[in-house]
Amino acid sequence: MTDTTSRLDELEMRAAHQEQTIEDLNTAITEQWKIIERMERQLAALRDRVADAELSAGEAAPVDRPPPHW
Repeated sequence: MTDTTSRLDELEMRAAHQEQTIEDLNTAITEQWKIIERMERQLAALRDRVADAELSAGEAAPVDRPPPHW
């Protein structure tokens, strides 16, 4: 009977440990997903800024100055 009790205790400890590990992993994944979403928003904003800069650079009048070797 003692052997059965100790085996049952061992299984209960393993289950508790696995539950904690699953919870820890879930927390880590949730935090990483938040970071990924924030980075995606930042990337989209940077794309917009680069596109705006490219458009405005194409519209600017050329600067009339001598070449650097003068």
